[in-house]
Amino acid sequence: MKNHLFKPGFRMSFTDVIVIILGICGSVVGMRMDAGSGLPVALVVGHFFAFCNVFRLPRKLELIWATFFLIAAGTTIVWQWPGWYPASALSIICAVVLVGIHMRQPSYHGVGWKYLNPHLPAWWEARRRDTSEPGEAANSI
Repeated sequence: MKNHLFKPGFRMSFTDVIVIILGICGSVVGMRMDAGSGLPVALVVGHFFAFCNVFRLPRKLELIWATFFLIAAGTTIVWQWPGWYPASALSIICAVVLVGIHMRQPSYHGVGWKYLNPHLPAWWEARRRDTSEPGEAANSI
């Protein structure tokens, strides 16, 4: 079983920096080709950073946002509706709602966790004890 360390709050790795730099470059190249082409790249990279490093969303909420974004992006590509700017606005609203849902959970461990979820250390310790039983799979937050 992998031993997960208690490290809530903001995080940043070398890989994150590389992905952000490449995303910015891709967005700039896309914007130079067509004003709307760089927007989806920037949106996806920005959400990657916010979800994984700032708010630390669980995979399920990330996948809900990704599905919503793919539907909005797909309809924009195929039918030119609703367009990149409305699709981006709707995706941002979806992200805000998902972050709000996550911040209300006992497992919230992103930025501001001490204020929003002061009982996180106790929750973490109880969860760690529960998943360290023989035969149980570790379930990270």
